[in-house]
Amino acid sequence: MNLRPFRTLAPAVLLLALPGCFSNNRHQGQRLYAEQCASCHGDQGQGLGRLIPPLAGSDYLVDHRAELPCLLRHGQHEVIVVNGVGYHNVMPGNDTLSVARMTNLLNFIETHWGNEARLRTMKEVQEQLDSCP
Repeated sequence: MNLRPFRTLAPAVLLLALPGCFSNNRHQGQRLYAEQCASCHGDQGQGLGRLIPPLAGSDYLVDHRAELPCLLRHGQHEVIVVNGVGYHNVMPGNDTLSVARMTNLLNFIETHWGNEARLRTMKEVQEQLDSCP
């Protein structure tokens, strides 16, 4: 039996099957935003008038970058100022998001709708969570 054709074909089959071994997290941040955040902050991060702050073009995201993982984990209970407007509503925290999912969510929010932050790493997010008050 000649196995030569199988030896040539095996690497091609392996390359085709390889992507199935890894999860596709490229769009996880967008999905998490739609599931967890859009009902309040809007589909395009526009917020809701003076009730819920915008994430689109938000100076708060830039000025409080290191605090954002803690805010997602523990919620927001203080008055915050976003783009010169004070917001007094409470934002619930989410203690079920893994560090990986939180990183993907923050990377999505901070790179869409006019936001241009550098991408976060899971290590950075974990260090910021470790320093939460």
